Amino acid sequence: METSILAFVGGTEIMWIAIVVLVLFGAKKVPELMKGVGTGIREFKKASKDVQDEVQRVMDEPERPSTPATPARPPSDTVSHSHKA
Repeated sequence: METSILAFVGGTEIMWIAIVVLVLFGAKKVPELMKGVGTGIREFKKASKDVQDEVQRVMDEPERPSTPATPARPPSDTVSHSHKA
């Protein structure tokens, strides 16, 4: 049986968490902390969307028929050797 920790967080718990944050960091630091959290979430969402877009682009791309690779030609032995004795 799997339970989520967020299932047990209610209004009272959120209030206590907010009070603890205020006491630990002070009222002046909380907006800076929240701005950093917001920036981090925004960057995470952007990166997630970029990955989803790339996967979707690859999925939508038509499959190219595979062509067999042509082997490299060995050098020809038609070098002219002109030796006059």
